[in-house]
Amino acid sequence: MQKLLYEQFADKMYVVCLRYTKNSADAEDILQEGFIKVFRNLDKFRADGSFEGWIRKIITRTALSHLRDNKIALHEMDLNYSFKDKDDSILDKLEEKYLVGVVTKLPQGYRTIFMMYVIEGYNHREIAAILGCREGTCKSQFYRSKTRLQKMLKMTA
Repeated sequence: MQKLLYEQFADKMYVVCLRYTKNSADAEDILQEGFIKVFRNLDKFRADGSFEGWIRKIITRTALSHLRDNKIALHEMDLNYSFKDKDDSILDKLEEKYLVGVVTKLPQGYRTIFMMYVIEGYNHREIAAILGCREGTCKSQFYRSKTRLQKMLKMTA
């Protein structure tokens, strides 16, 4: 049964792992470690949400743990600027696959916050709690990731 479960969700979860790390070896390690946690905690699934979502949450937290364990940290940043959204229209027009491909080129801290907020759907308070940093740092990293992403996208347009 574990093999069937793994085969059903491994490809989707591998993509999640790749979003948080830049190389396939680390993504594979995270995937394996994540599925070990899934198998060990199957009895804790409460069916409050989707099973795939529950697995994704475990895989995401495993990836974040991997980043922390390998000293890939977010740095506190200056928060003395406005968080106004500037040109969201360019982001709205992109296909998710293309955007994710560009996002993987962001620095690790920016990429992690962006992925957790935009793709995984966490809010800044939840991200701060998971990563052990200030909520303002999450907002700062997200704002700067969007700004850098917009510049990258304009350069390729």
